[in-house]
Order: sequence, then structure tokens, then C-alpha cells
Amino acid sequence: MDKLINDLRDAYDAQLRGVTPPGGSTRVETDGPLTRVVGWHRGFVTGPRDLGVRGEELDELIARQRDYYADRGEAVEWKTRAHDLPGDLTDRLVAAGFVAEDPETVLIGRSADLAADPVLPEGVTLRRVTSGEDLRRIAAMESTVWGEDWSWLADDLIARVQSAPENIVVLVAEAGGEVVCAAWLVFKDGVDFAGLWGGSTLEEWRGRGIYRAMVAHRAQLAAARGVPYLYVDASADSAPILGRLGLHAVTTTTPYVWSP
Repeated sequence: MDKLINDLRDAYDAQLRGVTPPGGSTRVETDGPLTRVVGWHRGFVTGPRDLGVRGEELDELIARQRDYYADRGEAVEWKTRAHDLPGDLTDRLVAAGFVAEDPETVLIGRSADLAADPVLPEGVTLRRVTSGEDLRRIAAMESTVWGEDWSWLADDLIARVQSAPENIVVLVAEAGGEVVCAAWLVFKDGVDFAGLWGGSTLEEWRGRGIYRAMVAHRAQLAAARGVPYLYVDASADSAPILGRLGLHAVTTTTPYVWSP
């Protein structure tokens, strides 16, 4: 098992450390070893497992990102993983004013092993959506789930669907005309992974298998496209479910956020 986890983590590091621009007015830039997204709902920074810089040079790299987004009047998320190097990266982020948000577990599984016909509770239907109206309904549902304004998500999904419709599949589960769960599957050209994103469910509909059905259907789609692996950054609520389905935890990821 240890070899499997190590192999999956190595593939993750090799193929998934960059970013794909969400579309619309966003753009991707680089600064040394870092990749950053500009023009999204907040800035986003990621890098290879080993940034290759230490000490004062690392502090300067961190400060440049903070100051870059400060000049734009924007918050920025620096995505870290538990096995990143150097080991004092997060301490230096905190010293520069970044604040840790909740950690998530990175899980990876074989799409063929997870693929199955979705089993939904009575009265719930599943369909793919592309219209702006439906994507705004998803953002409204997410705002309800998380108790904060997620209206930016509608613009993000609309931009993704318009710019690369072949690389994103957005699904909604509905009951009585209400969106009760939403999730999307994101492909990236040239890699062996498809990303499982979303998966939020209204509280009164949890525990009925809708989330599991979303995973099974997305796994079907990935397997049909010949993409061997699925990966997901899972919350504390979702990680145990995904583990029981057969995905393997390979590391954790924690966003460190600086806000103006």
C-alpha cells in the first residue's frame, strides 16, 4: 500500500502542480518556480513540491506575491501541501501575513474502479447543465450550503463552459425543481487525472447517497474518456465517504490566504 500511495503522490506532483486558467478574463503568470492566476474571484498561487529556494530568498518570493495582489486590491490563496519543501514554507507564509484556512485531504482513485450507474433516492434526478441560469442556481445553492456569498462561482463555471466545454461536465441533482446537490468533473489535456470538484449537498438531503451517486457518474465519464485516475481535495465531511468508495489519501492541502 505504501508503494501505491507513493506512486500516486509522485504522479500528482508531476502532473497536477500547475493550474489551468478558469477562462473568461483570467490569465496565468509565473514568478520563478510559482504559477499564479490573475483575474479570478481571488488570486491563486501554487508551485512544485520543492520550490528550490530557502531562507531570505523564499521570504522575498512570498512577499512579492503578497505585494503583487495588494497592488491589485485582491486577496490571494497560496495552495500548500503537507509534503511540500522547504519544510518551513508555511511558517514563512504566516510571518508574511497569510492565514491558514481549513485543511483538506487529497484523495486519488482509479476511475474504472469507481465507475457505476448512479443510484439516487426517489424523486431525485441527475442531469448535465450548461446554461447560465442553471449555473447561477448552483451558485445560489452553494451560498446556502456554505453560509456566504458564492455568486462568483456562477461566473467561474460560465467562463469554463464557454471557453473549454469539452473539459468540464457540470451536474445537478434536483428534487421538485430545486437544486439539492451539484458537482463537476474537470479534465486537463495531457494528464492522467480528472478532478472531482463541487459535491456540495443541501443539509436536509445529506446522508441519502446523492454525493456517492455524483462520484460514480463522474467516474463513468472519466473512464469512458480513457482518463485512468480521479483526484479530489476533500473536506473533513467528504474524505471518509471517498475513502470508503476506494480512493486513497495521498497528502493534505491547506490554503494560506492573505487579504488586503
